[in-house]
Amino acid sequence: MSDYILAFDQGTTSSRAILYDREARPVDSVQKEFKQLFPQPGWVEHDATEIWESQIAVAREVLSKNHLKASDIAGIGIANQRETTVIWNRQTGNPIHNAIVWQDRRTSAYCKQLVLEGKTEMVREKTGLVIDAYFSGTKLKWLFENVSGAREMAEKGELAFGTIDSWLIWNLTSGRLHITDVSNASRTMLYNIHTLSWDADLLDLFDIPESILPKVVASSDMHGLADQSVLGHPIVISGIAGDQQAALFGQMCVEEGMAKCTYGTGCFLMLNTGKQPVSSKNKLLTTIGWKIGDNITYALEGSVFIGGAVIQWLRDGLQFFQFAEESEALAGSVADNGGVYFVPALTGLGAPHWDQDARGTILGITRGTNRAHITRAALESIGFQVNDVLTAMAKDMSHEIRQLRVDGGAVANDLLVQFQADISGIEVIRPVNLETTALGAAYLAGLGTGLWNMEELQSKWEVENTFNPGMEETQRSTLKSTWSRAVERAKAWDIS
Repeated sequence: MSDYILAFDQGTTSSRAILYDREARPVDSVQKEFKQLFPQPGWVEHDATEIWESQIAVAREVLSKNHLKASDIAGIGIANQRETTVIWNRQTGNPIHNAIVWQDRRTSAYCKQLVLEGKTEMVREKTGLVIDAYFSGTKLKWLFENVSGAREMAEKGELAFGTIDSWLIWNLTSGRLHITDVSNASRTMLYNIHTLSWDADLLDLFDIPESILPKVVASSDMHGLADQSVLGHPIVISGIAGDQQAALFGQMCVEEGMAKCTYGTGCFLMLNTGKQPVSSKNKLLTTIGWKIGDNITYALEGSVFIGGAVIQWLRDGLQFFQFAEESEALAGSVADNGGVYFVPALTGLGAPHWDQDARGTILGITRGTNRAHITRAALESIGFQVNDVLTAMAKDMSHEIRQLRVDGGAVANDLLVQFQADISGIEVIRPVNLETTALGAAYLAGLGTGLWNMEELQSKWEVENTFNPGMEETQRSTLKSTWSRAVERAKAWDIS
């Protein structure tokens, strides 16, 4: 019997392949970084072919390292960087342009134009999204307008569009499957999350031909077989989800009201809202979590653009320390932030502010300020930003959020996680397995093949540590109000 699941964790800076055994324990993983391309300020691209080659290389390597054959694998689960946009030729399989990455801001001016034209409410009602360059729809429009001959080829049915999940599956199946799951489709700004279909009004707004779009499928199902020529034996593709939805599932936030935050380059909060979409009045995104069988689970999401990246910036840009892990000891060497507040709007502000013209700001510096205070302020800025999103979520749900499950590399930092519990006044739980994005992809794949059922999966999730708030309410209130003042000073800075 095939007792292993192979998870693809295709991220923004690297591709990973992780093997999970019958007990859903990680056996081994292999990771490979790929190039980040910055052709102009604010533009971010990837070579989609390099993404595919790196992903399949790590998959082959992890099998080889563990002396496994493809026939030992029960299913493949895919978690992917979302919104990143690829168009390729259906005949040659070659991309017609580099992939435009979710971080890319080249369509910001067009998004502002759409807002001025009064399109905000239509887009929000149909997709649950705000109009922003973050999403795939405007990237796709840009490609049609800037790649010679693209529109003519699309109208002849010669081109295919996809987010990274679609691109990987196309290559895994040698072009037989052109699909995406509901979670990824819901991030394109072209998919109606209520009718569960590509929306004619949105396709008309962005002037996108429907022939280019993938078929939308469930997140957990027997979708089709990876071609024998790719890994040496056909393997069923049975799990697909955007990375943050995969992490929500990997954290077993499968009941309404459960929330998780992934602390990586940015911070991504998701709250399970159950069978009904909750329309946000506080600038959060309404999105699809997953589809299993005929059941859709919806979620609220808030994205913080700069999370762990602020520590990377202190390390690489200001050379405060050699290794990111040193930030905890340095920040902990002072009793508090010394009155310093760091708003890390290095690429604008995400939820719940959505200010693409905000810029990074450090306030409260005195002669007594040192590296430790600034580092502590940087770590605290992550907690403050996450708390802003939690507050918005609580308002949308009309009740407090009492528990947050956390994952991602940054939550190895106890000082950060304790500050999150303190500033938010809630219980923060860190699981044994912090790589919940890949775990969620594996869970969905194993569920799709029948290797596990939902009850088994819930029993496999384990707590490593629980952080409870210990801060006085008066101190919490003062810190939050001062942070809010700092954020206001960072907004609308780059108005050139």
